[in-house]
Amino acid sequence: QVQLVESGGGLVQPGGSLRLTCAVSGSNPHFYSMGWFRQAPGKEREGISCIHYGDDSITYAESLKGRFTMSRDRPKNTVYLQMDRLEPEDTAVYYCAGLRGLCGLVGDFYDYWGQGTQVTVSS
Repeated sequence: QVQLVESGGGLVQPGGSLRLTCAVSGSNPHFYSMGWFRQAPGKEREGISCIHYGDDSITYAESLKGRFTMSRDRPKNTVYLQMDRLEPEDTAVYYCAGLRGLCGLVGDFYDYWGQGTQVTVSS
């Protein structure tokens, strides 16, 4: 079992950047693939990226590739989501999630979720 705590959200102007952090604690955190998801008001949850527990390979949603970059710091048990060239459409609550298994962008397969952090892109 793992516990996840996101931070780093906030208000940013269009074109700006934010880096989200997900602190992972609990039993054997290195055995979990980690994903980033977001959910905007009135919209379904969307998978952003995931990092595989074994080799740290990363999968991105095609629509976000190039603007969003995920990374993992194993000694710190932390995953990050660097978001650049943000657009108003990126406004959402962002979640990190843990999966003891293969990396994927379907949230239903994830076992553990953080509380989310709000990102608002507005001038």
